[in-house]
Amino acid sequence: MRNLLLLVALLMITTACTPASQSTAATPVAESTRVPAPVTPAQLPTATPSSAATASTPPAAENTPIVAAPAPDLSTLSLTLEPVIQGLDQPLLLTHAGDDSGRLFVVEKSGRIRIWQDGQLLADPFLDISNQVSDSSEQGLLGLAFPPDYAASGHFFVDYTDVAGDTHVARFTVAAADANRADPASETLVLKLDQPAPNHNGGNLAFGPDGMLWIGTGDGGAANDLFGNGQNPATLLGKLLRLDVTRAPDQPYTLPADNPWVAATWNGQDVRDEIWAVGLRNPWRYSFDRATGDLWIGDVGQNRLEEVNVTPAGSAGGLNFGWPIMEGKSCFQVAQCDQTSLTLPIVDYVHGPHCSITGGYVYRGTQIPAWDGIYFYADYCSGVIWALAPDGAGGWRNAEVASSGLTISSFGQDAAGELYLTDLAGGVVYRLGE
Repeated sequence: MRNLLLLVALLMITTACTPASQSTAATPVAESTRVPAPVTPAQLPTATPSSAATASTPPAAENTPIVAAPAPDLSTLSLTLEPVIQGLDQPLLLTHAGDDSGRLFVVEKSGRIRIWQDGQLLADPFLDISNQVSDSSEQGLLGLAFPPDYAASGHFFVDYTDVAGDTHVARFTVAAADANRADPASETLVLKLDQPAPNHNGGNLAFGPDGMLWIGTGDGGAANDLFGNGQNPATLLGKLLRLDVTRAPDQPYTLPADNPWVAATWNGQDVRDEIWAVGLRNPWRYSFDRATGDLWIGDVGQNRLEEVNVTPAGSAGGLNFGWPIMEGKSCFQVAQCDQTSLTLPIVDYVHGPHCSITGGYVYRGTQIPAWDGIYFYADYCSGVIWALAPDGAGGWRNAEVASSGLTISSFGQDAAGELYLTDLAGGVVYRLGE
């Protein structure tokens, strides 16, 4: 019964403001989308540059990124899952600090971060903000990222929904006297987003090869992009954001000068300078290939299709991933639609036993050389795990490699590049192996 309740509580994952100035400095943003202006499909920007803005509008990306890598063999791939950490409370994420400590950090939905060290789950949490986190529906402590300078600065970043259900991206600092405890009083607000509904909160955080903090935001929830955020350039919801949070630690963040819409418009409209890409529904988990820098996004679909998007390293951004014009590779709720300048997924899959994609990682560990270059991802409802890799001819191979029966809420990666996954209902972290 407990597992069933947990599955229902997260089912929406599974089924699921004014423009900033051109200054490079920014203060925490509180964005209100509770009473949005109505947006009809005819009013949605098409991501086609206006004649007045053609010279300064970022170029559209290729729909099928070119990944310069050999073609791994998926035909003989076998996968096992070894339970490593048990006794967790709804684990949503696993990561490492990049500080050579060998520790693994596990995010629990209710608002705690736990540490796995030397084969043990430490009794005291690294951080406990459960008293300020709402964790119903798709809410909770959803994201954690350690910057490249963590060993020196002691700063790290989390994404959570507060007791009102609104998103906070915040910075915390490790306690001076204990490397295994963060100072809960050190919280500095980076960004605040008003959430009009309790689902589609995104919440993933990742530092890219560029040292910037990447923030995935959902479209505000409900269904059918009810609030008109996916294609709305004036809101930060339904987007992928890119912020500089390390260069000026006395400020919440600064705007990277090379963000795509800092000096460009989109169909003649201003776009929030924090935005790197638009048209996402709920990018629950995304990651950077640690070898190539390519960006992989698992974007949760609505009632029919789930999708994987890939963007090559070095992309200038300014991408439109299509929601709600598209769901997966298909026009959403219409027979035909304008796909001009949209960046389409490389793979999508239909619902059935499946219902919600959990994006993963490209394997770059050393324990299983045959896996090098393979991207692993899963479905939350069915527990099926897939392997995806270039086919060597400009296309992709995709193969089901396991049917786990788990509620896979996230994949994780340790400092050596070995892969893990979290089972939300079971409270267990598993390591992927042959």
